[in-house]
Amino acid sequence: QVQLVESGGGLVQAGGSLRLSCAASGTIFSTSVMGWYRQAPGKQRELVAEINLHYSAFYADSVKGRFTISRDNAKNTVWLQMNSLKPEETASYCCNLRQLSSNYWGQGTLVTVSS
Repeated sequence: QVQLVESGGGLVQAGGSLRLSCAASGTIFSTSVMGWYRQAPGKQRELVAEINLHYSAFYADSVKGRFTISRDNAKNTVWLQMNSLKPEETASYCCNLRQLSSNYWGQGTLVTVSS
């Protein structure tokens, strides 16, 4: 079993920055991929960014150049640095870890970007 604990959400003005953290505990395999999803009110959940154990990262087109995902394998922790935030990026951001055939989710942290 894997547990994910997120932190770092909050209120920020448009153009500002926030850094989200997610710490994983439990049995973490070398093939794990950790990432961040977000879901805005009335919208579907979408992948924001993810990173594998070899630090290969994927970003949604909408965040490329503004968001950076990073990972510490020894600490099983992943961060999402979000810069130049936009009001439309107000959402619940949720940490995800997938390994083998399982998906694990954090409880979500709210990011509110004011205009």
